[in-house]
Amino acid sequence: VLTEKARRYGARALCLEHEPACAWDGLNYDDFVAALAELRLRHAESLYAYAVSWLSHLEATSDMTAIGELPWIQAAMERLLALEETYDNGGVHTYLGILNALRPPALGGLPDVAKAHFERSIELSGGLDLSAKVEYARRYARMVFDQELHDRLLQEVLAAPVASPGRTLFNVLAKREAEALLETSTEYF
Repeated sequence: VLTEKARRYGARALCLEHEPACAWDGLNYDDFVAALAELRLRHAESLYAYAVSWLSHLEATSDMTAIGELPWIQAAMERLLALEETYDNGGVHTYLGILNALRPPALGGLPDVAKAHFERSIELSGGLDLSAKVEYARRYARMVFDQELHDRLLQEVLAAPVASPGRTLFNVLAKREAEALLETSTEYF
């Protein structure tokens, strides 16, 4: 319920900044990508809210048909990347890393692309966004069965300070997730 509301708010925010976005719901993929091309740097904040809230809703829903919306979300993130790679200290790279790591290579996943996005996110945040390292471990290292990378990333998260402007709460949560993932490392690998 909350993620659906967040998605509506994200869509409304983008609509208020870019009126043509008010009619995006229901566009086919090619038309959606063409519409995204009209966005400019001034739309980055609302586009980010739109895409992140949509992805959060998708992750929370039990409707399995919603997975078909992933290409639209990825297109929105890729447009944001083209507009401003450093937005949210590279957070867009974390999301693109997740999106590219959702499927294993045999089903069209792109682990090398995911890895590059995670590493760029960590670089752009100066290592201060601990959630990027957690997602790198969870989504990439586990997918390619690289326990050494997995455990190293999570140990770095646990050793890092949580205080970071605008990221402290997220970093506290990332540390909790890192602990849980490390506890299951031996079992997983």
